[in-house]
Amino acid sequence: MTSVTITPDTSTRTGGRILIDQLLLQGVERVTCVPGESYLAALDALYGSGIDVMVCRAEGGAAMMAEAYGKLTGRPGVCFTTRGPGATNASHGVHIAMQDSTPMILFIGQVDRGMREREAFQEINYKAMFGSLAKWVVEIDRAARIPELIARAFRVALQGRPGPVVVSLPEDVLTEVASVRDAARVEPVLGWPAPRDMERLAELLAEAKHPIMILGGSGWDAEACRTLARFAERFKLPVATSFRRAALFDADHPNYAGDLGLGLDPRLKQRIGAADLVLLIGGRLSEMPSSSYTLLEIPTPVQRLVHLHPGAEELGRVYQPTLGILATPRAFAAALVGMTPSAPVAWDGEAAQAHAEYLDWSEVPRLLPGDFQYGQAIVWLRDHLPKESIVCNGAGNYAGWLHRHYRFHDFGTQLAPTSGSMGYGVPAAVLAKRQFPDRTVVAFAGDGCFLMNGQEFATAVQCDAPIIVIIIDNGRYGTIRMHQERNYPGRVVATELRNPDFAAYAVTFGGHGERVERTEDFGPAFERALASGKPAILHCRLDPRAQSHARDYVGGEGAA
Repeated sequence: MTSVTITPDTSTRTGGRILIDQLLLQGVERVTCVPGESYLAALDALYGSGIDVMVCRAEGGAAMMAEAYGKLTGRPGVCFTTRGPGATNASHGVHIAMQDSTPMILFIGQVDRGMREREAFQEINYKAMFGSLAKWVVEIDRAARIPELIARAFRVALQGRPGPVVVSLPEDVLTEVASVRDAARVEPVLGWPAPRDMERLAELLAEAKHPIMILGGSGWDAEACRTLARFAERFKLPVATSFRRAALFDADHPNYAGDLGLGLDPRLKQRIGAADLVLLIGGRLSEMPSSSYTLLEIPTPVQRLVHLHPGAEELGRVYQPTLGILATPRAFAAALVGMTPSAPVAWDGEAAQAHAEYLDWSEVPRLLPGDFQYGQAIVWLRDHLPKESIVCNGAGNYAGWLHRHYRFHDFGTQLAPTSGSMGYGVPAAVLAKRQFPDRTVVAFAGDGCFLMNGQEFATAVQCDAPIIVIIIDNGRYGTIRMHQERNYPGRVVATELRNPDFAAYAVTFGGHGERVERTEDFGPAFERALASGKPAILHCRLDPRAQSHARDYVGGEGAA
């Protein structure tokens, strides 16, 4: 990508040019899109801008890529889409960004201002459509206001609880000319814990007998994760991670107690229930990580609860805390530096026990019917992938094995939707490989999950992003079938799938494809895929009888 430096400009420019100049000033390095005539002037301004434009095959995939960028970098991912059908398709990614607290900005082309309110071609009221999905929805009505409103969009996406912003761009606003000063780069205002908060935290720790810390949410970086690990070491705290936030704490760390995923280890659930102090740092402890809101009592937990979160509206929303701290995880981690126990802790040895239980829970996968042992394939990856590899997935039964048996070590190595949205893994992997071309990027998908956004494999080929997609094919919508067989035995409806040859699919697009039907063939096939230097698909056939074993791994993910 060509580096372009621009200075604040007050010359007369089109709205499209003003818009792209604001993105450059905000440090945007790449955008995702599906092109549309409603924002041609913005596309034209991207020409020669130095911004990497990733053209995608469907707006859902483009929006998910932008969301993945926000997860990886902490700055808003940017997606452009056309009006009407483009916007509705992109709503998947906006919903993920909201539930996952990810900074993201979706730009949508809109009808000319003079045609509004007539139900013109593909016209939608985006404030009504996205009002409950985004932190803020705005339609820019004059080119001169673009710098003001784009700066605000970045600030809203980044400050407090991060999330998505939707910006509607009437077509004639992008062609209108204006003379206006550019905005400055937005750096979010971070909430910091008050000294009294930290004093009270120290008091609660001194009074505790069986504390545990849970890490979740967004707004972290690698240094904050390292600082929290050192704090846990000093206080000998067992540390759990929230659902699909496992990369916040090294799985090999002697204080790691496991993740609050679906199919939760009963011993970890019991440990949290028996705790007298819970430090919930950054997360919301919503339905999935709380085992359907059963981990803590509502509204007032039996345990003393310290809840740190960057959004004031979240503190006390579900759980009334003993101590609520309004701050970002990064700021909180910085405030922990130098905090040490005033006396030997009463719970010495509990972290080691919790870690031993986690290792026991995650080490050996259950044997499945058939020649392909999916769990053993994950263990092979666990033993062979570099620690900095990025692993992505969408939603489905297949994800339960991954989360239980794979071990994450570094910040930013897990891309997965806490919202449980299918079709996420492939688009996220394409973006991750584009962002970090020197790192191994692996996407897991079920057969149903893959075909939600599998067309973005073409984007991987076009962008020269050699991801490796592992498709777990059991010929069904696995999670739904599991619940169907449990709740309505013998009445199978709408969960059987007839699938293509996914390996041939990869080759057709210009990638590498192999079919894997035996466990011993997986490792060599993966190494050949990696050596090919191409985007690759490993089509792994899982015996449908393995379905009966899925209940140990998935407790109720509906969108799979």
